[in-house]
Amino acid sequence: MFQKIKLRKQIRQCKEAIAELEQKRSRSQAALVSALLKNEIPKDSEVDYFNHFSEKIDLQREKLHALTEEYEALLNK
Repeated sequence: MFQKIKLRKQIRQCKEAIAELEQKRSRSQAALVSALLKNEIPKDSEVDYFNHFSEKIDLQREKLHALTEEYEALLNK
């Protein structure tokens, strides 16, 4: 039972982290879209910022997927 509570907490924290990272990434995403619409080359710093947060989001999603599978396995026991 304690393991289920622990996993639920970790899943919640993971979802919150993803939401926070997506919010941070949206600033650079807006700058990239703006540059594309103006037919300009986006700043390297904006591209790096976007890629950095996209990578962190992908890692968090993988972690969330693993935690969810583990939680569901405990529920099916």
